[in-house]
Amino acid sequence: MEKGNYSLVTEFILIGLTDQPEVQLPLFFLFLGIFVITVVGNLGMITLIRLSPHLHNPMYYFLCSLSFIDLCQSTVITPKMLMNFLSKKNTISYPECMTQFYFFAFFTISECQMLAVMAYDRYVAICHPLLYSLIMSYQVCSWLVGGVYALGLTGTTAHTGCLLRVLFCKENAINHYFCDLLPLLKLSCSNTYVNEVVALAFSTFNILFPTLTIICSYVLIMASILKIQSTEGRSKAFSTCSSHIAAVGIFFGSLTFMYLQPSSVSSMDQGKVSSVFYTIIVPMLNPLIYSLRNKDVKIALKKVIKKEYSIEKSNI
Repeated sequence: MEKGNYSLVTEFILIGLTDQPEVQLPLFFLFLGIFVITVVGNLGMITLIRLSPHLHNPMYYFLCSLSFIDLCQSTVITPKMLMNFLSKKNTISYPECMTQFYFFAFFTISECQMLAVMAYDRYVAICHPLLYSLIMSYQVCSWLVGGVYALGLTGTTAHTGCLLRVLFCKENAINHYFCDLLPLLKLSCSNTYVNEVVALAFSTFNILFPTLTIICSYVLIMASILKIQSTEGRSKAFSTCSSHIAAVGIFFGSLTFMYLQPSSVSSMDQGKVSSVFYTIIVPMLNPLIYSLRNKDVKIALKKVIKKEYSIEKSNI
């Protein structure tokens, strides 16, 4: 029997977050609310940035890309998760599982790199304001965003290519709420050494490199903020940076717990809880953090609402 892309398992069973029937419905409404906020928040940010010439600069160009990634990431994971809360048998076919993993990996890797790019952009803007327009030109921004998606595509293709060579022949119950790499490898009845090496190499690069970039950027930003004479200005800058760092910390912290923890001490039950943060919670938090604490976004939103109201009033 050839083991290439062939698999005796035609569908998987997703165990989900919990097997307790009494909490399924409350969890459904909780995650439905989170999903609605995520879609409205990220779609709203994309629309607002597109409609507001005032926001057509590198910072919001990157923020628009982040919102797109978060919107897609949440859409790949949450709808299937919500359906499973209401279903008696939570199944997903083999092709659907591989497809879900592919897009999940692509958007997760892309978000890791995009957060690093955004941190670098803030470093240039705060520490080198006079050179900002020169360093972060439209061409450079386009190359950075292109590089983010290229890294996402490279990592995802490597992961998925290796995963398609894995044979699933007996167990088909995935101890997770979506098709993630590590729970799938635990079901394999073939050698997964290559998969584990590839997963460790790409996870290390896509987590540690952006994390170091973000830490270095914010350390230099903090040093620059301390030089601000105004106490009010310094306090406002620290408040904004702290909220950004908190969201980034939750995202990379939960990723590290899931993918860089030794397999000997890893637990799928704990991993499921950790996964909730980077697949569901952070995509909801990002538009809230980058909009509610941003004066430019608030001004742009008021202008768009006022403009739409004026157009509607003139049509009456």
